[in-house]
Amino acid sequence: MVPIYRSDGEWVAVYVNGNLFNIDGEWIGYLVGREVYDTSGMYLGFLSNDKRLVRKRSYHPRPRLAVPPRPERPEIPASMPLAPMFASLPHQIIDLFEEYPEKLMFISETRPDMD
Repeated sequence: MVPIYRSDGEWVAVYVNGNLFNIDGEWIGYLVGREVYDTSGMYLGFLSNDKRLVRKRSYHPRPRLAVPPRPERPEIPASMPLAPMFASLPHQIIDLFEEYPEKLMFISETRPDMD
């Protein structure tokens, strides 16, 4: 289980056996090599060497891939080690958890509503 961090150091996801899960254990994507695709097969970006999900600011859309079967939900630990000190991203690279959190922060419909 590899922790994935946002550029500000917040732990936001984990990488387990070729799949990405948010910290609530919801499946948010899968990897093909270092490229990350969402649960519908759309390209999101790539996993950087420093454990961030990033993408070039301008990119050419890629064809949708066939989606693998939904993986089992992993046991997510209560905490992870602190993030390393990250270098600033160049202008042409964006952190997807900062720029497009709505694509990655899935809230399950099976969760009870708040009062």
